[in-house]
Parts: sequence; structure tokens; C-alpha cells
Amino acid sequence: MAIAYTTDTLDQLVGRVFDIESITHGGDNRQKYITRYGGHLRVEDSAAAYDELSKELKPYQITPLFRLEHGQQAILLVPELTQSRPSNPVVNLVLFVLTIISVLLAGGLFAPSDPNSLTTLSFTPAGILALLAQGWPFAVSMLAILTAHEFGHYLAGRYHHTQITLPYFIPLPLSPFGTMGAFINMKEPPRNRNILLDIGIAGPLAGLIVAIPVLLYGLSISTVSRLPLTTAPGTGLQMEGQSLLYLLAKFTIFHQWLPAPTSYGNLPPLLYWARYFFTGQPFPLGGLDVMLSPVAWAGWAGILVTSLNLIPAGQLDGGHMLYVLLGQQKARKLLPFILVSLIILGFFWIGWWLWALIIFFLGRVYAEPLDQVTPLNSPRKYLAVLALVIFILVFTPVPLNIVS
Repeated sequence: MAIAYTTDTLDQLVGRVFDIESITHGGDNRQKYITRYGGHLRVEDSAAAYDELSKELKPYQITPLFRLEHGQQAILLVPELTQSRPSNPVVNLVLFVLTIISVLLAGGLFAPSDPNSLTTLSFTPAGILALLAQGWPFAVSMLAILTAHEFGHYLAGRYHHTQITLPYFIPLPLSPFGTMGAFINMKEPPRNRNILLDIGIAGPLAGLIVAIPVLLYGLSISTVSRLPLTTAPGTGLQMEGQSLLYLLAKFTIFHQWLPAPTSYGNLPPLLYWARYFFTGQPFPLGGLDVMLSPVAWAGWAGILVTSLNLIPAGQLDGGHMLYVLLGQQKARKLLPFILVSLIILGFFWIGWWLWALIIFFLGRVYAEPLDQVTPLNSPRKYLAVLALVIFILVFTPVPLNIVS
């Protein structure tokens, strides 16, 4: 229950941390704030000032917003942000169990000794159990990567006392990965840019810490074989896409750039690889490539998931990085270039058109901190740049390439 207050009470509390130069009272339909104060903070440590004022206003069920408006600092007092109802952990548990089953089936169907082959599904108890037993190397590897990614976000949120849900895993039965990944939901805005960055980057970093060893081990138990020169009528050949990190991982294990074509044609090798990297063409029929083990297939999928999350738009992890580095206005100005790039890449992998559509509708909304005055500190600037570098290393222009 909120304690009653007067405008003088609010003025006094704000005045402890803020030199007030102007006061505007709101509360009508056009102005969603209770009171707006223009001026400047009394102290340099704006994050500490925000925490102090937020604590003082909590008994009145009021939330302060620190803003920069036309070069001037402002504090807006708004009714306390609605507290979301506690989430039901049973839902998280049920989705996780369903995802385990779905990923086990995917491992049995799509990731036997060769992930490009397909095991026949037998709808008998013995057949399904056999598939589940065959799928565990892929399932354990894949779920370890996803769990590390999501709990990176979750633990960072808890560390900063930000309300955050447990991970929601999304099962996708009879698909190559058995899952559409997982997500967490911030139930309240982060206090400032530094906290938003910590929560946003913790997931990709934690996921990669697991995915890279999984990928390297999976490649070490994989084999290099020659691709067929042609495909039989009615059949197709599917190859996983290339990222710079994936290419380097294969080179580390096999000491050659894979897939190795039979010939570079009339092109210099570097130009050939640039074309193949961005277009997946020409398909290296007859060349050498690695036949991925189930563990390597999971490691590659984990790298792909990281790259998709780091697309610098909206509420994606990469969108958080772009926001804290450049601010909302500059981030929005880059959005058209991101959409055009995805549309162009869609001519080589149609899935990018779906991503462009999703980002068009959802990529313009950013997670705005309560305190927008506190700047990003130097160590976290380096972390944000690191996230963008990681995106370049893990981005896969053509995730799947199929020739028939």
C-alpha cells in the first residue's frame, strides 16, 4: 500500500540529488508522468543518485526516470511500474522436458554418423526408444549450449537485482535441431546501460564458452570425406553454412580450409572463398568436407544460434549492444541497412526474408533503461565492441545450402 505524498514531499526528495531549475506537473492523458524536473544532478555518480532516489520513492509507489532531453538532464516521476505476476516455474519445467524429448528425436533422426542422412522413423515403442538412445550425444551437447546461453542472461539479471524469468525452452519436433531455442523475459526495465549490457552479453558469452569446446571436440571425432560429383535424381545434398569461427575451427582440427573444392577455377583462392562465404556458391561437388559427428552438429548449431541472437536490432542481444553503444536514435538509423542486408542475403538463403520480416515489425523497439543519464563505462564499452566482433566471427551468411 502506497504512502500518501504531497508535491512538496516529492520536490524535497528530488532536490536531495538534483538541482531543480524547472518543474512541470503532469498526470493528464497526454503527460504520463506525475512531475517532470529539469536541471542537473548534484553528483557525478548518476547511478548512485538514481539508486538513492529510487529507494526514497519506493514507499510512495513512484518510479524515477532519468532522461537527457535536448542536452538537459531531467527527472520524470511516474507511477510505479506494474509488477508482473510471478511466473509459474512448472511451465518452464514442462517446456524443458518437452524440448529434451524433441531434441533427442532430432538427434536420432538428423544427427547420426552423418547429419545429412535421415534415419527412418518407426512409430513403435522400440523404434522411438532406439531413436532417443541414438540422439543423446546431440541432445546433451545442444541443450548444454542453450542452457548456458539462457542462464548467462538469468544469472546476470539476478546479480543486478533485475526481475527476470527462468528460461522458456521451445520444442520443435521433427526439425533438424528439435528446438527453436529458448528465451528469458525481463519483467522490468534495467536500471541503466551498464546493467543492460551485462544482461545482454552474458548469454552469448556463456553460450560460446560451451559451444566452442563442444564444436572442437565434435570435429575431432568427425571425419573428412569426398563429396559426390553428382546427386541422384530425387535426392539432395545439404551442407551447413560457414562462419569465420567455424572455418577457423575446422582448420584447427584438420589443417585445411574446408570444404576444399576440386578447383578454384579462374579465381584467386581469396576471392573464391569470399564468394563462397557470402553466397554458398559454387557448391563444392567432388571436393573434400567434414562429415559432422552429432556433437559437431550441435556445436555448429550453437554457433548459429549465437549469431542470430547477435543480429544488431531491437530486443535481440545484438540490439542491446548497439543501443548501449550508440543510443536509440542512431540504432534506429542503422535498422534500414540491416533490413536491406538481410533481404539481399535472402536470395541465397530464403530464411533471411523471414528474419527481415520479424525485425521489421519487432526490431524498432529497444530495452530502454530507467536511468538514461548514466553513460556506459569504459570496460563495458570494450565488452560491447567485443560483442560486435563476436557477431562478425559467428555470422553465417548462408546457414544451410542444399543442392539437388
